[in-house]
Amino acid sequence: MQKTILITGCSSGIGLDCAQTLHAMGWLVFASCRKQEDCDRLTALGLGAPRLDHADAQSITETIAHVTQKTGGTLDAVFNNGAFAIPGAVEDLPTDALRSIYETNVFGYHEVVRQVLPIMRAQGHGRVLNCSSVLGLVVLPWRGAYNSTKFALEALTDTLRIEMRDTNIKVILIEPGPIGTKIRENSVPHFEKWIDRKNSPSKAQYETGLIKRLYTPSKGPDTFELPASAVTAKVIKALESPNPDPRYYVTTATYLMGFFRRIFSTRARDWIIIRL
Repeated sequence: MQKTILITGCSSGIGLDCAQTLHAMGWLVFASCRKQEDCDRLTALGLGAPRLDHADAQSITETIAHVTQKTGGTLDAVFNNGAFAIPGAVEDLPTDALRSIYETNVFGYHEVVRQVLPIMRAQGHGRVLNCSSVLGLVVLPWRGAYNSTKFALEALTDTLRIEMRDTNIKVILIEPGPIGTKIRENSVPHFEKWIDRKNSPSKAQYETGLIKRLYTPSKGPDTFELPASAVTAKVIKALESPNPDPRYYVTTATYLMGFFRRIFSTRARDWIIIRL
C-alpha cells in the first residue's frame, strides 16, 4: 500500500528535496507551500502541492481536509519543516517580531500536529517529524528569535514523544546544522522590517559582523555545510526504521554542539560560542 506524507515548507531547500526524493521512492507526497505560485510550480513537477501557511490556521485545516479526502482519511506521516529567521540582537527584537516568528516556527507546527494526531490515532500508527536545528541545542548570538523557537519546539516535541509512548505514533526531531538553503537570504526582509540597527546600542557590531553576513554574497559553503539531501537521508531513516531514534543529528556541527552541550559547563560553552 502506498505510503502518504504531508511536508510543509516545500518551496525550496529541505522541504523540496525531501518531497522530490520521497515522491521518486513511491510515496504519495503532499508538498505544501505558503505561496500559491510555489504550489503551482510544484504541481507542474508532478507533486501534490496544497497551500499551507503555518501562520494561518484555516489553511492548515483546509490542507489536512484535502489530504484526507485524497487518501480516504489516512496519513502515514507529517514532516513539519517550514520556518524563517529574524536576525538581530535580542535587545533590539520588538515583542511583535517574536510573536510573528512563533506563529510560524512553533504555533503553526503545533497546529499541524494537533490536527493530524486524531487521524493517526484512528488508524493506529503514524510518524510525526519536526524539523528543529542545531540552534535548538545551543545558541548563537544574533539569532535569539530563531534560537528560542527551536528550543520551544524541542521541548514540545520531546514532551509529545513521551506522551505518545503507549501508542504506535512515533514523534521525532530532525536537527540540521548548516544546510545549503535560502534561510539566510529569506531572513533579510524580516531583519529590515523589525530591527532598527541604526539606533541600536549594537550598531557597531551590526556593521562589522551581521550586515556583512546577510548582504555579502556567499563565496562558498559555510564550514560543515551540507546539501539539503543530507537532511532528506535522515528523514528517510526516521520514516523507515521500525524503532526510530528520538532525534537525528545532521552535519558535523550538530554532533559537535551536542557533544559540547553534554560535556562543557555553560561558561565554557559561552567561551567557545563567542569565538565561532
